[in-house]
Amino acid sequence: MLSVPSRRHAIADDIRTKISTGRIKAGERLPSEAQLASGYAVSTATLRSALAVLHGEGLVEKIHGKGNFVRYSHRRITYVGGGHTPRTECSAESSLRVSVRTTNLQAHGQLTGLLEVSESSPLTEFLCLSHEGKSPHSLARIYVPRDLSPTDVPAESHCCKGVEAKLAELRPPLAEVRERVSARPPTPEEAAALRISSALAVLAITRVAADSTGRVVQAALLVLPGDRADAIFTTPHMTDERTSGA
Repeated sequence: MLSVPSRRHAIADDIRTKISTGRIKAGERLPSEAQLASGYAVSTATLRSALAVLHGEGLVEKIHGKGNFVRYSHRRITYVGGGHTPRTECSAESSLRVSVRTTNLQAHGQLTGLLEVSESSPLTEFLCLSHEGKSPHSLARIYVPRDLSPTDVPAESHCCKGVEAKLAELRPPLAEVRERVSARPPTPEEAAALRISSALAVLAITRVAADSTGRVVQAALLVLPGDRADAIFTTPHMTDERTSGA
């Protein structure tokens, strides 16, 4: 026996078809929720439930105070780990812009553990938000001890490589990098900054780098939307040169 799709899924299917056939184009604003509810003869709650399906699929984004918009198709991000220099790549990186907000603060909460410093130690945070056109793409918070913080990090650049290059100017060579990757729901702040549904999982990467003395010189918290992110780690094969009987 075939199951009858729920009203919210039927509405989501109809809007999805209109998007895929070009009747509603990328960047276009959908009618108001009240207009859509009236047009589909459903309650506002049912209509919002249908939109939530599309938000979760990454087809529609809700911009506070403006309404629901059809999302542009985002290029995929590839996080390349396993090295001393973090990299994020995409098929056309030159189209991405990164805005950087620099803030001086004191260590607190998880930052004391990540950077292995005492409470209230002086740190600098670099909040990096990449965007393609007007649409947010990925989010990164980079923390360094204040004495290793450059003062000339640009407020905007083509990619995160410019920020990382500035950070590398003052810090000693890295001897160890630890990376932890997990999938989780976004926090409300992350969902708002990236304009994604709270139901869409994100790839959360915590990266901690230390120098040859064991001092942690950088901690980075990266958030990549799960609908357009991959992570690749390459480990060099170490050949055991010892021979039996040596």
